[in-house]
Amino acid sequence: MRFDDFFEEVPEPIAAWALPGATKHVVKMGLVRDLAEGPISGDDDLASAIALTRVVRAEYEAFGTDDKMVILSEEEAREALRALRLVLQRQGVQFRPPWSDFSSFKAYWLAHDGYGSWQARRVMISEVFQPVLERLEASEEQSFANELVEAVSPHETLGWPGVDEYIEQLRLRFRSASTVVDYKDVGNRCVGVLEALSAKVYCPAVHCPPGKTPPPVDKTDVRIGAYIDHRLPGSSNEELRGLTKKASALAHKMKHSPRADRTTSGITADAVILLANMLRRLEDTGGT
Repeated sequence: MRFDDFFEEVPEPIAAWALPGATKHVVKMGLVRDLAEGPISGDDDLASAIALTRVVRAEYEAFGTDDKMVILSEEEAREALRALRLVLQRQGVQFRPPWSDFSSFKAYWLAHDGYGSWQARRVMISEVFQPVLERLEASEEQSFANELVEAVSPHETLGWPGVDEYIEQLRLRFRSASTVVDYKDVGNRCVGVLEALSAKVYCPAVHCPPGKTPPPVDKTDVRIGAYIDHRLPGSSNEELRGLTKKASALAHKMKHSPRADRTTSGITADAVILLANMLRRLEDTGGT
């Protein structure tokens, strides 16, 4: 989520001075509350933490400069600051500003030589918010440096919607992961990609021996291996089949590992993404 995602235009309440069709700029407090409760599915929680920090900082800067410029109400300002504290906790950042809403911010600046000087108030805000932003942005830069592999492929995506969605969710989860639980979930997302691949490439009528029961979707190494056997028969392609088994084993191991970390989960995710792209390339060439 980005800075602009926290705002929307809504109709102005009916009033004598309001022009027909007039709107006003508001903060999506429902979204703020959702983030306070926990990560939103499919969202980059780190990017949302950065954006929410900027939103809250901007509101307190506006109040310290000219209280007619603020968008949030007093109660919303208190709720947004509390939500930000909870969001930052998920990123391992302790946030304890010396005020809790607009009124207590004003009391703070009056007690700390901020009377009559909006610049002094901006310095106070910077001292509270800037270290937080710098730490979050450093984490984001590190995550960009550790992005998952991009395959050597003519496709920006695989063109397999179900699989592409799982890979995108895997990328987002890895980008925001920071704890053992997070990295185990990266392993879980890797398994999801493999199962989506298994469902896509395996055709019982083609790949299941006569009289046999088709293996379930979660038997990814068996199903994908059968697809590869059909496309590239013979012992000369055993290495590719071996990659499928290793990728599946890595994903399941990571899913349950008590020592999952960024390096091992990243390697696992890279292996799964590369396997997906190899299968897509195999599909393109018809196995020739």
